[in-house]
Amino acid sequence: MPNIELKNISRYICKNINLKINEGELMVVLGPSGSGKTTLLNVIAGLTDYEGSVSFDNKPVDGIDASHRRIGYLFQQLVLFPHMDVKKNIAYSLELNKLPRSDIENRVDELLRLAKIKHLGNRYPKYLSGGEKQRVALARALAPSPKVLLLDEPLSSLDLQTAKYLRMELRQFQKNLGITMVYVTHDLSEAEEIADRIAVMNHGNIEQVATPDEVFFFPENQVVSNFIGAPNILDCCSCRKLEQGVVEADCNGLPVIVAHEGNSVNRIAFLPRDIFLSETRPPGPGVNRFEGNVSDIRYTDDSVRVTVDVRSHQLVAEVPYHLFEDMALAPGKHVYLILKLRRIRVYDCNCNDRMHDTGLK
Repeated sequence: MPNIELKNISRYICKNINLKINEGELMVVLGPSGSGKTTLLNVIAGLTDYEGSVSFDNKPVDGIDASHRRIGYLFQQLVLFPHMDVKKNIAYSLELNKLPRSDIENRVDELLRLAKIKHLGNRYPKYLSGGEKQRVALARALAPSPKVLLLDEPLSSLDLQTAKYLRMELRQFQKNLGITMVYVTHDLSEAEEIADRIAVMNHGNIEQVATPDEVFFFPENQVVSNFIGAPNILDCCSCRKLEQGVVEADCNGLPVIVAHEGNSVNRIAFLPRDIFLSETRPPGPGVNRFEGNVSDIRYTDDSVRVTVDVRSHQLVAEVPYHLFEDMALAPGKHVYLILKLRRIRVYDCNCNDRMHDTGLK
């Protein structure tokens, strides 16, 4: 399966995009609606004109028609043929290429098995669930044995539980096939679950290309930080084990208890929405409870971000408007904070550079 290189790609909102995707990699292109993600997929597929160059395995494919680039494309709108059963849908591209009937039947049987839909072979799309349709569309995209598979928000129409289950299956599918895959989404949690690396896009620019750990704990700039939720990120100089699976991290004078199985903690991060902010001292045990003074208040589209000076740190808490209106918050106000233990994420570079996420997505 090829590596992919985009050089100085410009089309619509995309301006001078440069991106390298490794052979057999699952690259997630992450960004808000209108940032240029789908345009980038269409450029790779050869479905749109563009300036710049696209290479597979260091060989330019700019002059090669989309039908000959050996690309599988799973669109956001699945568009299964309603008058064809599952087997016919999967076999469609193979029949167009006039493969021998026995080869088509063998390939369809193989894909039915891989996609775990063998029992659905004779059903028509209107009798399939959303998840089943997704599996059929995936099998159809893989039928001609593409070198690259492109997926444009393929699970956005599914319920959360089904989407999560299919993401894990898709990831295993990709590993088993060793296919190079480019997956577009606007959902950070989705990207983190499946990506080898993430390319963060905004207004036609690629702001950062990195592993999921690096994007969250080491955002390249404020654009990336804001998109992932503007997390509070604290460096930690030491930690001590309290009990099995729980350690206290010393974040330069701020002791924070985290759920962690390792022996060191290098950074912790938590989103502003995962801080409980109170004007009065809340009852209960003193785990991850701090106090400080409000230093700044900023209004966003759907909440208020309150910066609190806590010892030598500035922590940002997010307060919904309907709660903020009932609070007498102002710069200089003394407040209390609680960090939600299960929402604190831990980065330990001594554990194979893996992130330990103790939160619930």
